[in-house]
Amino acid sequence: DGNGCQGDRRVVVTKGRGRAAGCRRRLLSDMTSVVAQQDGGGGGGTGGGTGTGTGTYTFSSHPRALQGRKKYRQEDQCTAGYYGNIMYDRRVVRGNTYAQHSLPVTAQPDPIEIQRQQETQRRAVARRRAKAQLRTTTPLPLDGRIHIEVQTELYLEELSDRIEEVDVDTQTDAFLDKPPTPLFIPGKSGKDVATQIEEGELFDFDIEVKPMLEVLVGKTIEQALLEVLEEEELANLRALQRDFEEIRNAELAEVQRMEERERRYREEKKHRIIQQEEVLNKEKETADKIAARAFAQNYLADLIPIVFSTLRDNGYFYDPVERDVENVFLPWLMGEVKKSIEKKILGRTMVDILLRDVENNRSQMFRHSHPPAKK
Repeated sequence: DGNGCQGDRRVVVTKGRGRAAGCRRRLLSDMTSVVAQQDGGGGGGTGGGTGTGTGTYTFSSHPRALQGRKKYRQEDQCTAGYYGNIMYDRRVVRGNTYAQHSLPVTAQPDPIEIQRQQETQRRAVARRRAKAQLRTTTPLPLDGRIHIEVQTELYLEELSDRIEEVDVDTQTDAFLDKPPTPLFIPGKSGKDVATQIEEGELFDFDIEVKPMLEVLVGKTIEQALLEVLEEEELANLRALQRDFEEIRNAELAEVQRMEERERRYREEKKHRIIQQEEVLNKEKETADKIAARAFAQNYLADLIPIVFSTLRDNGYFYDPVERDVENVFLPWLMGEVKKSIEKKILGRTMVDILLRDVENNRSQMFRHSHPPAKK
């Protein structure tokens, strides 16, 4: 590396540093440039080019190791719940790949699928319980008896309560301290490359920044002028709005005053009309009463004599003795006469019946005493 390097063209991303970095940071936070690396040797070091203290641009980079990465995956990194058989793994896409549905590794399970699986497990448990209830079992023993387990296999073996035990000894070596695990340093891979940038190969900051600075300053001044004009226009609009609101409030107050006066006039007019109507109604009612009184007097002048004569003709004015005789005595008298006549009629009817019976008896006796002569 100290002797320089030769290689392909590289893209170098630089950031403003050095003595002019303060001015550069105030204007631009980050600048990039693409520089074609020239074939040939360069100065010492594993980084970029060098320069003098006269303000030339200098770039350097220190060597760094690759990011440490373990060769094997840790046990805790294995995601639990992966399918053991890829035939049932939902991440394996089958069929048409144009309409495939990609499922990420950390995708949440479908709630409907989980509910369907729980329902299937619940049905399986219920089915097993039903089979266990329907399975024929040994009946319970009678009172005072117990069941005894017996061997029903083809080959019998001796049963004993004593467990066979055997003693075995072993001797292990003493534990030794585990040596510290050495630091893992991955092997170096790739090829070191250095870049040498000479003075004046990149760009002159003062010249290159001038257009950008002019654009920034121009845009800033233009934006400031626009903001000032906008503020003045807003102030004018607010003043016009205040004047308009004052005029409108005065007009509204005048309109309200005129509406209130008109309302009072309407109410007063309505009140006067009501009073006049009441006076006219009272006068009409008084005239009607006077006319009715005069008509009643003229009508009642001959009414009393006519009423009395009509009542007298209809029998409302009568003699109490005459009325008593007509309503009490005459009906009683007619009843007594009717009873007397009915008694007389009954007596005559009885006499007629007796005479008829006597005549019939005499006729029968005469026939029996004087039979007719035979011819």
